[in-house]
Amino acid sequence: MDNSSTHEYDRLIARHHAMRLRRQLLTPASPSEAETGSDGYDGAADQQVIRRGLGPVSPLADLIDHLYAVMFSQRPYLRPLFPASMDFQQAHLERIFRHLIDQLHRPAELESMLRQLGRDHRKLGVRPVHYEAFEEALCAAIRHRAGERWSGELEAAWVRMLRFAVGAMTAGADSALTEPPYWHAVVTGHERRRPDLVVLRVRTGEPYPYRAGQYGTVEHPRLPHTWRQYSMGCAPRTDNELEFHVRRTGPDGVSAALVEHTAVGDRLRLGPPRGGLPPEDDPRDLLLVAGGTGLAPMKAIIEQQAAHRPPGRRVHLFVGARDRTDLYDWSAIAELGVHKPWLALTPVTAGRLADAVAGAGDWREHLACISGPVGMVASVRSELLAAGLPLARVRYDQALYR
Repeated sequence: MDNSSTHEYDRLIARHHAMRLRRQLLTPASPSEAETGSDGYDGAADQQVIRRGLGPVSPLADLIDHLYAVMFSQRPYLRPLFPASMDFQQAHLERIFRHLIDQLHRPAELESMLRQLGRDHRKLGVRPVHYEAFEEALCAAIRHRAGERWSGELEAAWVRMLRFAVGAMTAGADSALTEPPYWHAVVTGHERRRPDLVVLRVRTGEPYPYRAGQYGTVEHPRLPHTWRQYSMGCAPRTDNELEFHVRRTGPDGVSAALVEHTAVGDRLRLGPPRGGLPPEDDPRDLLLVAGGTGLAPMKAIIEQQAAHRPPGRRVHLFVGARDRTDLYDWSAIAELGVHKPWLALTPVTAGRLADAVAGAGDWREHLACISGPVGMVASVRSELLAAGLPLARVRYDQALYR
């Protein structure tokens, strides 16, 4: 970022904070748009308008491509806030737009997701003033894509949807002011278990407040502003050391950097912990099913159960793999099971994992947690539901292991 861009950026931020302070001083008792939430927003009406007008602005990928081109052209000082490659960012925004449009008739439910998204965006250095630039670029992109079929009604519906989302995200960010946007971590271990997979250990300077079964986002110094989600592979420890299981998913990206270009002593950044497979207040027996690096959160859950297990609870872990060599962390899992009659461990290296789980017992009174590739999660989930396990007691997070 050159000096002129830096000064322009600083002036924009200062102006935003001054305007925000002025509004608070002049109207201290009036709720801001971010505080009003979903009350009074007719998302269903905007949903109909946006859906009717999707044709002229589609495909969304092209709309988003033009949006970013406009924003970076008009405000080049914003470009350094984004990763060098915009492919993942643009695909992520397209998923968000589709989810917003599909669920806009349920603004109250959307609000919870958006507040979480706003908390997560703090690690990127995103401020409310950046959303203003985004809105201007979105309007320009809609007009460009729609051409002669543009209408004020269509643009207004998109703007209202965006402002609703931004209001919830801003409120979410404001509610997390006491939480660091990210934690600095030093690599303490880098064990190559397969050519494409490592068990990575890092230590944070301050406690990282997560629960077993949660995930965090990781940024590598080779790819600034590029964050990817990984489940913690151990229960919280007093020495602030964490474990991640990372499989390289392509020649580039964060996973490749963590597998191929990381060594002890390197520094990473961790975003706040999110998610959570087993609810803390349910004492039922646990059925854990893992495939690939989906083993990481299950290992953390077992470690947590070894230290703090509700009386009488039993835990059964199934791990699916192509063969024995694919069970990259089985020795550590087996060691956890030594002298623990409440823990049963079943590796599955032949046939479908879903069939092995379904045929191994009656799981209707259990709480099930599933993690791994999309197809595996879907098949195990379907078998368990068909066998009578209620949907509310089947927990999974397949997005991390695609």
